Parts: sequence; structure tokens; C-alpha cells
Amino acid sequence: MNIVRYDPFRELRGLQSDMNRVFSGLMPGWDNEEGLNASWNPRVNIFENKDKLMLEAELPGMTRDDFDLSIENNVVTLKGERKFEKKDEGDNYHRIERAYGSFTRSFSLPPTVSSEGAKAEFKDGVLNVSFPKREETKARKIEVTGSDAGSTPKTIDTESKSSTANA
Repeated sequence: MNIVRYDPFRELRGLQSDMNRVFSGLMPGWDNEEGLNASWNPRVNIFENKDKLMLEAELPGMTRDDFDLSIENNVVTLKGERKFEKKDEGDNYHRIERAYGSFTRSFSLPPTVSSEGAKAEFKDGVLNVSFPKREETKARKIEVTGSDAGSTPKTIDTESKSSTANA
């Protein structure tokens, strides 16, 4: 009589193999690690304050010449490429986990900001782009007068209701 060892993960490995086979036809590179890391998109934060909307993009290891920034029809587009540069012919890489390749990110600007006064700065691998808010959407004070005799005018602060850009 032969002893058969119990492998609790045998069925899971079979299921994984079946799923890899299904998805490899739909998405080339699904079943290998290189394919999963083939695309890269820089991380972005979008936030606003009372005067402007800010977009911050992380572009580590890139220079100003590696990307382009454009605005068309109230859509901001950041596109570029992070290239893999082998340091020395004698280098022998055992594992490469940093992703490389071309990317394109687009974001719709809300109608509360203007692309006319946009400013961009690239420093230490971070791109900062600011878009000024339109004057008509900024918070302002409204003076309220009354018909009461001897009443003094009252000032009310108003706040604009604005939304951030879509990611």
C-alpha cells in the first residue's frame, strides 16, 4: 500500500492554472510577472483650496524632457515615458520591480477653474500644476440691508460649491 500525502492547495493550484489559461487569451502577459508590471501610471493627487485647484504627479527618475503636459477642452493630459537604462554592461539584474514604459493620464477640469492662468513646476520628481479658480466661483461677502429703522447692514459670507477633477 502506498502512502498518499494530502496537499490542501492542489485544487487551488488547479483553479489558478485554469484561470490563467482563460485570462491569458484575453490579456497577453497575464500569466507571467513581466506582463503584470508592463504598464505604469504615475500616482496623482488632486485637491483644491479657496483660490486654486492643484494636481500633483509623482514622476520618479524622470527629467523634464521625459513627459508632456497639455490642456485641451478643459482636459489636462500628462503623457510621457520612463525608460529603463542599464547602468553598466557588467550589471546582472536578478529582479526588476520598478515599472517602466509609456503612460498617459487625463483629467477633466471642473467648470470652476480656469486653464488660462495655469502654472506648472517640476522639482524632485514631482510635477505640481495649479489652476486658478474663476472669480465668479470664489467665496465673497454680500451685504444685506433691512427695512428696519435704525438697523445696520449685515454681511453674509457665501461659499461657492465646487468639485474636484475626475480621476
